[in-house]
Amino acid sequence: MALTEEDIRKRAYILWEKAGQPAGQMDTFWYEAEKELIAERKLQGEISPHLPDLAAN
Repeated sequence: MALTEEDIRKRAYILWEKAGQPAGQMDTFWYEAEKELIAERKLQGEISPHLPDLAAN
């Protein structure tokens, strides 16, 4: 299953809510959500494990 913008948006919203809904940090939550979802999908074999690790950046 391909990673979609909607998947990232939903995860970013959850992260933002858990953090207390801070203003002006949506980019931070977006990138964190993207990293989490890619890592999860790599573990599930849905994404090639040879893709660069975004968490290392």
